This record gives sequence, C-alpha cells and structure tokens, in this order.
Amino acid sequence: MLERIKSTVSFIQDKTNFHPEVGIILGTGLGGLVKEIKIEHSLDYDNIPDFPVSTVEGHHGRLIFGELGGKKIVAMQGRFHFYEGYPLEMVTFPVRILKFLGIKTLFVSNASGGVNPDYEIGDLMIQNDHINLIPNPLIGKHIPEFGARFPDMSEPYDKILIEKAKKITEKNNIKVQVGCYVATTGPTFETPKEYQYFRIVGGDTVGMSTVPEVIVARQMGIPCFAISIITDLGVPGKIVQVTHEEVQKVAAKAETKMTLIMKELISQL
Repeated sequence: MLERIKSTVSFIQDKTNFHPEVGIILGTGLGGLVKEIKIEHSLDYDNIPDFPVSTVEGHHGRLIFGELGGKKIVAMQGRFHFYEGYPLEMVTFPVRILKFLGIKTLFVSNASGGVNPDYEIGDLMIQNDHINLIPNPLIGKHIPEFGARFPDMSEPYDKILIEKAKKITEKNNIKVQVGCYVATTGPTFETPKEYQYFRIVGGDTVGMSTVPEVIVARQMGIPCFAISIITDLGVPGKIVQVTHEEVQKVAAKAETKMTLIMKELISQL
C-alpha cells in the first residue's frame, strides 16, 4: 500500500508540479464549488495509476489543482463509497494521496438525511462529531508511516475551524446547524425504524460517506472540517420516498451557501 501511494503521488507530482496545502472532497451534487477554483491542473481519476474510479451519478471523477480563497488546493470532484464495492483501503486511498501531496487541512462535504426534528430540507449542518456504522478503514495491517495504530478520535472535527465557520454563517446570515453525522454503508435509504434508531443513539443526520475519510485523515494528523446539506428528512411524519436524483437537486440548490462558507474558511487558514 505504501509503495502504491508513493508511486501514485510521484505520478501526480510529475504531471502537475503542484504543492497543495488544502484538500477538499466534494460530495453528491456538490461539484459546483469547482467553479470558484482558479484551476491550474486537472486529472481524471481513470488516468491516475491505482486510483479508484467513481461510479455514482453526481460524482464527476477528477482531481483539480488550483487556487481557492488565496490558498493552493486540491479538490476531489467525486468521492468513493463502501457500497460501490471498493474495500475501505481504496475508499480512503485518495485521502492518503492528498496527505503525501502535502495538504495540511481537509475539507469534506456531503448530502445527508436529517433525523433531528429541528432540521429542515436545505439546511446546512457543520459536523462536530460522528458515529461510524461502516467497518473501520484502519482494520488490517498497520503501516507506521500512516500514523498511530490506535488514533485518538476525541476531536474528529477541528473546533477552531467550526467556530470560524459559525462566525462566517452569522456574518452572511446563513442558517446553519451543528451536529453529529451517522455513517452507514448504504446503498439503501433508511427505514423509518432505522431513522428512529439513529436519532436515539445521538445522530442528527445520516449518510453513506465522509467518516472513513475523516478517520484516515485524523490518523495522519490532518485537521478536518465537514459540512452536510440536509437533502431529505427521516423524522416521523416527514418521511417520504427518496430518490438519488431528488437528493442531487436539493444539494445543488444549497451548494451556493456551502461554497461561500468553504471559500471564506479556507481564506482564513
């Protein structure tokens, strides 16, 4: 694994000669942030050695290098999921690549279902914690170069970045929630009782991504900031049939606000 990572990083560096300080992972329907990036290089995933390829609609599948908020960034326009059939070491392989490329901070976005009764469709939620119901991506042979065998997870999401983001939303009059994201394998949307269970155990939203990436990033000492767009509700009395297309549409409508928060937060690093 380590040699594959080094080989892939070498390939990317030869192609771009670019040294990013910030990494961004864009989730379902959230690729519009790319329009704000002053792009210098772009690499399709299927042209990068050993890189997985996104198979989900709404995930374009390319690495973008450029400038956002006055910082050198690398953005993943499209991520990978356990439900696509990839082993978790491949789901998180790009995060390790970003670390070896030199990033110091990771920003992650996703679309999720709200289980907190105070949430509404289209709300943004800054993640301050998570509950992982996907197998842990660190299971398996330990590679010391990646970090501790038993990483501390008492602060999965950076408190300083969260406070800065809240100030940005206040200044721009953007409604924002702060809460806990429950990560499931998918690909099914949840049953009413599953929604109820996730709320009982402490969740505010539920989704199928983000947490494996954050676990790997934290093992490698990368501070993380994650934000969800609430695209549907798993609240009694508000549960309706959900499709992936509807999730994409809601995410696209709310992504302007998410983009503003991300851009201003990156500029303050």
